Amino acid sequence: MKNALMTLSASLMLGGIATAQKVTFEEYTLDNGLHVILHNDPTAPTIITSVMYHVGTKDEDPEKTGFAHFFEHLLFEGTENIQRGEWFKIVSGNGGINNANTSDDRTYYFEIFPSNNLELGLWMEAERMMHPIINQIGVDTQNEVIKEEKKNVIDNVPYGNFISQVKKNLFFTHPYRWETIGSTEHLDAAKLQDFQAFHKKFYIPNNAVLVVAGNFETNQAKKWIRQYFDPIKKGTPIVKSTFLEVPINETVHATYEDTNIQIPAIVAAYRTPSMKTRDARILEMISSLLSGGKSSKLYKKIVDDKKMALQVGAFDLSQEDYGMYILYALPLGEISPESILKEIDDEIITLQTNLISENDLQKIQNKIENEFVNKNASLEGVATSLATYYLLFGNTQLINTDIETYRTITREEIRDVAKKYLNPNQRLLLNYIPSKDKAQN
Repeated sequence: MKNALMTLSASLMLGGIATAQKVTFEEYTLDNGLHVILHNDPTAPTIITSVMYHVGTKDEDPEKTGFAHFFEHLLFEGTENIQRGEWFKIVSGNGGINNANTSDDRTYYFEIFPSNNLELGLWMEAERMMHPIINQIGVDTQNEVIKEEKKNVIDNVPYGNFISQVKKNLFFTHPYRWETIGSTEHLDAAKLQDFQAFHKKFYIPNNAVLVVAGNFETNQAKKWIRQYFDPIKKGTPIVKSTFLEVPINETVHATYEDTNIQIPAIVAAYRTPSMKTRDARILEMISSLLSGGKSSKLYKKIVDDKKMALQVGAFDLSQEDYGMYILYALPLGEISPESILKEIDDEIITLQTNLISENDLQKIQNKIENEFVNKNASLEGVATSLATYYLLFGNTQLINTDIETYRTITREEIRDVAKKYLNPNQRLLLNYIPSKDKAQN
């Protein structure tokens, strides 16, 4: 009874937090196609101006990869009215910070300023969209920056090529098959005209969403948005390509040698549906059940109880077109990767044949709900969620309603989705091993 009351109390508490965190917003579209979302929070001491463009790795030419990530860097180089090298000085000089990031599906830029600097943030993002300077000096500079980034975060990092090798072997026709940072050889070979053409096609108002979040006066914000963004011309409408993958019907085997590791990793990866689907949310719950912390099924069984692995995990990478469900383990001592894989498979078989307990269902629903609430607990998190739900999901209201999907997921659905997607004949088995050349040295 005591445990039941504690579970009920936690559930009610989390539910109350979720309701209290309801995000209010207003959205509209300018004549040039730019979608605008306003979230007014009078209690915030700051203001966020952000623009998310619907362009990512999947929009690249297979022979010219890395362009989307390249522009994440290049569009800080300067504009007709912001001299080269001055962007970050202007932001920091006005008490702000800024950043950008790229995924396979979109590119996101943002500034965070004290709330009295809304006009500056809007002007800078309009400048980035309307007047960027794309010249050879900027291209050459950022090319070197990206080469260093690739060395520091991928090539010289233990298990740094883990995700890229999964993508390479799990997708056969979809652009998700290459890494987001792209090929340095492709970037070296690209001409200035190639970059200019890529920019002209994708970095247009009718392929973007502007989010303003924080403490501002709404009518004044709308006036400035019209003033700075209305003059930007609408671009040629973009027709997105559709890439359909043939289902995997037998196990795909691959091996990768990493010069930066001493302990091999066994990886089992499954291709999963779009993040827009209910099944993708169920797979997220399954990953939470299997490896969401040290009390999870796999960690407790393989690391704690049987002491077969240094680490074991599962995570679901949901994307706009397809997702990846990845299981991995680092064997302990002389334990074979095959024996760990059998333990993982046994746990999945249990999921596929038996209903999880009501207590386990409640536990993962509470965990997911808590993560959902925390994601929108900061102004930056709210701005990102608003942009993402509009641009990639096509429904901004999901920032408030998406949690209801998780709340209605049943034990039967968890069993059935595990049975549908997590079968040995539908997966990639990647042996991620130390380099033989290094071992011989």
